[in-house]
Amino acid sequence: MNETIQNETKQEILEEKIEKSKKTKEEKIGILHIYTTFNNTIMNLSDISGRTIAKFSGGQSTKQDRLKANPTVAMFIAQKIAEEARDNGITGFYVKVRAETGQGNPGPGVHAAIKSLTRAGFKIVSIMEVTRMPRGGPKKPHGRRGRRV
Repeated sequence: MNETIQNETKQEILEEKIEKSKKTKEEKIGILHIYTTFNNTIMNLSDISGRTIAKFSGGQSTKQDRLKANPTVAMFIAQKIAEEARDNGITGFYVKVRAETGQGNPGPGVHAAIKSLTRAGFKIVSIMEVTRMPRGGPKKPHGRRGRRV
């Protein structure tokens, strides 16, 4: 009789461990696109299939044009994104950072946004730089010898 009680308790403990492991495996990852220039910051949250869940910009958080690219405003945008992500059950992000085409570095809001998302408890899986770079571009005007004045 004592052995059956021990077997039952062992079985209950194993079932609890299995339930806990199932809960930890249920991670939902989203893709966060951050488009940042020196005039604005735009964040777009989508799921893995590419369906947009939330989109916020600096203009929705502040009225002053000069503050739209501010790191503080980027933190407010990231908080709004975090709320939407929690509502949809997202626990981690693939972050894709994009600056203005041809610019060497992104605007000032990127680091503050990523930092506030990690403080909010989200897992950052990877950060990718996806800024477009021009490769030659269109033909320059005024012929081979340039413009004659």
